[in-house]
Amino acid sequence: MKVLNLVVIVVVAIGIILGLMFGLPRYNVWQQEMAGRARLAEATQSRQILIEQARAEKDAALLQAEAIKIMGEAAQRYPEYRKQEFIGAFGEALKAGKINQVIYVPTEANIPILEAGTRADR
Repeated sequence: MKVLNLVVIVVVAIGIILGLMFGLPRYNVWQQEMAGRARLAEATQSRQILIEQARAEKDAALLQAEAIKIMGEAAQRYPEYRKQEFIGAFGEALKAGKINQVIYVPTEANIPILEAGTRADR
């Protein structure tokens, strides 16, 4: 009985060794193939993400250029548009507390009078 058990153990050990000799190389090849496929899928996905980001940036740039064009045309057609934009931005800055001090500059025909009060009598 002991000899039979020993023979069975030896046969099983030889079977396991032969199985590992043939199975491990195939497993390593399969594992490398799967790792390669994973890297390829990751690279493809990264490329697709970059393409979509570039498309989104292009679309945003086109829309921004269109908005700038519309605002430029409005400013040319309606000169008071720029004044209204300035007044609106100035009001928002005052509300936000970004402006601490307002200095009044006297103008005449929208040209600052630089020498107000220093009139030379001739």
